[in-house]
Amino acid sequence: MHGAGNDFIVIDCRRDAQAYKFFNTPSSAGDTARRLCRRRFGVGADQLLLLLDSAQADFKMNIYNADGSEVEMCGNGIRCFANYIWNRGISSNEILNIETTAGIIRPKRNGKLVEVDMGKPVLDGKNIPVNIDGRVIDFPVIIEGKEIKVTCVSMGNPHAVVFVDDVEEFPVERIGSTLETNPLFPNRTNVEFIEVVSERELKMRVWERGAGETLACGTGACASAVAASLKGVTGRDITVHLKGGDLTIRWNKDDRVFMTGPAVEVFEGIIETAELKIKV
Repeated sequence: MHGAGNDFIVIDCRRDAQAYKFFNTPSSAGDTARRLCRRRFGVGADQLLLLLDSAQADFKMNIYNADGSEVEMCGNGIRCFANYIWNRGISSNEILNIETTAGIIRPKRNGKLVEVDMGKPVLDGKNIPVNIDGRVIDFPVIIEGKEIKVTCVSMGNPHAVVFVDDVEEFPVERIGSTLETNPLFPNRTNVEFIEVVSERELKMRVWERGAGETLACGTGACASAVAASLKGVTGRDITVHLKGGDLTIRWNKDDRVFMTGPAVEVFEGIIETAELKIKV
């Protein structure tokens, strides 16, 4: 599946006891993510999404990056996850309660699109986490002898937003990979590079923690919209243009962020591994 070009392998682990046990083990799930997400050698994806039972919500979503690391939340991923559930008749609820490491997230049907209540952004540095107290707005980081200013937001996972004049020409891979592992970020960070088009539009490229540059990042689009509003360069209801498509972000006055965008199924199949045979 993909959401604005950010692509995922989705596996329903609930009905197969062997698969459930296997994928509930982080080391096994991480190893499988590395193998299956490897383009040209596996299925190919930015992340692996696992559908599990939940004791506190309708379902649980575990998320593994292409490098095998487990992450807290994925905005494009949860839209795809919700559509997977609806398209297969697993639930007919118009609003789903999905347990994630970042808390309960609630995707909602919105015509052919999916709207997600992403919750409230975290702006305190220590809670993002960033090794800085208080809000982190235009904090200078020296990279290759030049000053890069970052504005940091958590949408259940950490983001460092960098505003640039020309996002198409900016060296995203070089600067993104360096910022991702900067000591400023104890859990590493996602990095968004933003060009302000107008008060209602942003252009964005993203370097995702554990995946590299991807065509879109839902939590990153939310974090970028919040950062742009904090800096006063946009309003609170904007469109974010990404390489893979557009996302609409609304930061309500009650502080909750809503994201709306597509979720598309591309194909399904069967993968046989040394451990088990799984439907993806």
